[in-house]
Amino acid sequence: MEKNRALESLSALAHEIRLDVFRLLIQAGLQGMTAGQIAAALGIRANTLSNNLNILAGAGLVRSTREGRSIRYFPEMEAMRGLLAFLMQDCCGGRAELCQPVLDQIACNC
Repeated sequence: MEKNRALESLSALAHEIRLDVFRLLIQAGLQGMTAGQIAAALGIRANTLSNNLNILAGAGLVRSTREGRSIRYFPEMEAMRGLLAFLMQDCCGGRAELCQPVLDQIACNC
């Protein structure tokens, strides 16, 4: 991951609602959640949620699929894994292999 992409991801997550949404989607896993389910779970107005989901999607942290009149959102775990790998790239005195187990633990089929 390049530095600008990492900054965009970090910026998207540096907001209370967006961080809550992303964490909720991680909990939902493979099934994701509809916008209505997210709004209800977090007590967020639809228009506020929509704006924040667009920012997360623009940063590549969530993806969506239309289901009739609803839109279902999913976390982009590969993007998060890439961000964490970028942040940990020079960990442990430049011995990135020591951090690999941490990255392997967050790999999932989300």
